[in-house]
Amino acid sequence: MAVSAFRVTQLPLLHQSQVTVARAARSKKMIGGRRNLKGFVISAQYSQSQDLFTSRLQSRIENLPKLVEDIVQTSINTGPRGALRLVQGVQAFLGVGGEWLNDLSKSTRVSGSLPTEMQLGLLSPLYLRKLFERMGATYIKLGQFIASAPTLFPQEYVDEFQNCFDKAPPVPFEEIRKILQEELGRPIESVYEYVDPAPLASASIAQVHGARLRGSQEDVVIKVLKPGIEDFLVADLNFIYVVARIFEFLSPEFSRTSLVGIVKDIRESMLEEVDFNKEAKNIESFKRYLETMGLSGQATAPRVYKHCSSRRVLTMERLYGVPLTDLDSISALVSSPENSLITALNVWFGSLLSCESFHADVHAGNLWLLRDGRIGFLDFGIVGRISPKTWAAMEVFLASIATEEYESMASALIQMGATNIDELDTEIVVATGSGRTAVAANVAVDERQMNALFLDLVRVSESYGLKFPREFALLMKQLLYFDRYTRLLAPNMNMLQDQRISVVSNRRKNRYNDSFN
Repeated sequence: MAVSAFRVTQLPLLHQSQVTVARAARSKKMIGGRRNLKGFVISAQYSQSQDLFTSRLQSRIENLPKLVEDIVQTSINTGPRGALRLVQGVQAFLGVGGEWLNDLSKSTRVSGSLPTEMQLGLLSPLYLRKLFERMGATYIKLGQFIASAPTLFPQEYVDEFQNCFDKAPPVPFEEIRKILQEELGRPIESVYEYVDPAPLASASIAQVHGARLRGSQEDVVIKVLKPGIEDFLVADLNFIYVVARIFEFLSPEFSRTSLVGIVKDIRESMLEEVDFNKEAKNIESFKRYLETMGLSGQATAPRVYKHCSSRRVLTMERLYGVPLTDLDSISALVSSPENSLITALNVWFGSLLSCESFHADVHAGNLWLLRDGRIGFLDFGIVGRISPKTWAAMEVFLASIATEEYESMASALIQMGATNIDELDTEIVVATGSGRTAVAANVAVDERQMNALFLDLVRVSESYGLKFPREFALLMKQLLYFDRYTRLLAPNMNMLQDQRISVVSNRRKNRYNDSFN
């Protein structure tokens, strides 16, 4: 019985042990299976990474000959100018680097810690701007581009590069005289009765002088390309282009930001800038638009004197008037400043549709009320051409603002690609300005204030996930200028709702309405 009892009591124990062992065996198999599964996943991920790496490597190898060809061709186009600019670049780098080291030493002694700006070194906004200024005209223009493109660059850089709008040091008149004689092919006294040695304006690319034509005794302004600017531009922009190409080749992430495309646009537009024949064509195109639309009695642009203009010299009619921000002077010239503003708005809006290009820099120095009561559009160095797609969306957007139809407004933004940066319509041509035919002390301040306002607009938009296409941003900036003039000259007028202002074209309005409803 004892044996029987033992067996009875032990059997359950033996059974439990067997179950435990069986469970342990199963658990071991499961753990082993999980390990095998984990190993399989890791292997698959490694295989995918290897395939991606192989694909990228193969793509780079395929693109390498094109990159090398591009670099070689760009180097050939640059020629000996590249070596000279390299030396000047090293000197500029060492100069600003010395400033940074000196400031670094002072900062360490005073606070014992390094501010963030000091930690960034020459890549910080302050020292990068100083480096650009030492590098000369090309980089100053690039700085102005950064200051005017808050949709592309961080705010701290946009703010710092506002300083690049300051007046550039003038070139001695003897050098200007030499260029005039070379371009005209004869003594300047045979063309101009008088040329004022003191410049009306001096920018990074060109210098403007007042003069009087011999014979007709007409007052003119002469825009002269500064000496050596072409060589600097070609060498600098080619170098920047090559660097951008290499960056995109080494890091595909840069291609998503269209780095090469942006640099290429800047390069082409700035190289066009040194050919004043281009600006002359822009002016003549605008004047044809005024004549065709019967607007010559309401607005004008300077006449170009072709017999004393060339690639590096542009002689234009001198217009006399006051900027649209000078309310007291405007009130002395016309009885209704509001009507003058309405004229300016209608002429500019009309040019978006009916002219080959539109004036894309209507700050106070470039938009005047003339002594005869007409609106004067000056300095056609910056022009834009807007694609039909973006303009159709822009029309609906402006009309929606006026009527507060927010769904249509959102649809227009989507149509412009404002919600997807990779699908932006970039069919726009922009040529950066050079020199000023107008003399206004508040031009630089005007530019800074408008960029600051535009930055606020961009920040609000980006907080809702919106990205402005470049065309839209360019147009919006001009509207901000006009909004400023409206607040000053016609504070009770709503620019987008006033029936006297043709914001949306009737001939296109019905045509595109259906696509946004």
